[in-house]
Amino acid sequence: MRDNGDPGRLSGKDGGVTEVVTNTAPPLRDEAAAAAAGAARASGVHVRTLTEVAELAAVSRLFESIWQRAPRNPLVTGELLRAMVSAGNYVAGAFDGPELLGACFGFFGEPAKGGLHSHIAGVATPGHGRGIGFALKLHQRAWALEQGVATISWTFDPLVRRNAHFNLTKLAARPERYLPDFYGPMTDGLNGAGDTDRLMVAWDLASPPVRTAAAGRPGRVDVAALRARGAAVALAADPGGAPVTGPADAPVVLVAVPPDVEALRRTDPGQSRAWRVAVREVLGGLLAEGASVTGFDRAGWYVIARESSS
Repeated sequence: MRDNGDPGRLSGKDGGVTEVVTNTAPPLRDEAAAAAAGAARASGVHVRTLTEVAELAAVSRLFESIWQRAPRNPLVTGELLRAMVSAGNYVAGAFDGPELLGACFGFFGEPAKGGLHSHIAGVATPGHGRGIGFALKLHQRAWALEQGVATISWTFDPLVRRNAHFNLTKLAARPERYLPDFYGPMTDGLNGAGDTDRLMVAWDLASPPVRTAAAGRPGRVDVAALRARGAAVALAADPGGAPVTGPADAPVVLVAVPPDVEALRRTDPGQSRAWRVAVREVLGGLLAEGASVTGFDRAGWYVIARESSS
């Protein structure tokens, strides 16, 4: 990525968007700014936009250290960030005193700069567990609303459980598309040598679920209750941790992911590849059929609503 939306490491075409933002802009913007400020206080950081050459170079180094890129192959250069900022795009950093602990970078996209694509967000190891990723995303949301932007998009690896939980539960973003091998080979310490499948998510900044999540009250799903009511388990893990497929013949379908795919890539590359293929076929297939991801259970389950059962 890119914007995993990961609190540890760390996007619309809607004919009604303009009206929503125009009619509710002042209270919504104030609400978003207050939520962003509260998240920053809770995580013990100050989040601000960055423009200076030295600060942008520090962001590049931070991303390089998080993604473990080769020195001659940075994820993004300070020069590119400088150009992006000068063109009106978004770069922000989270500071604990003078120390840069996290950063986020996004740029405008179609239609007519109506959406912001959040390309990279990351938090350094010393900042893990403090909610800095959440603070960065809420700052980005408040900034985007000030620009009149209604939707932020980003991609994340659907196999990474903590990212899915952060994006779909903590932030209430929703997947729009499954993208097989989206970036091609990535030479870093996190993605391994396999295909870089991604989910493209949209964050509807003014929606009730997002407003509630930004206030610290995210929606939850109860997979045990869903299973008791007849949800179909289309993908699960067998006793050895390998993926096993099942029926997807109910209005609500559950799709599992492994507990820690990054560790699995190191310890059992074959099983990691098997999960990639299985999630691509099952989750990707359901989305291609028009199903919608409605949530993610922290225990590792995507919750999917089908338009109709087969």
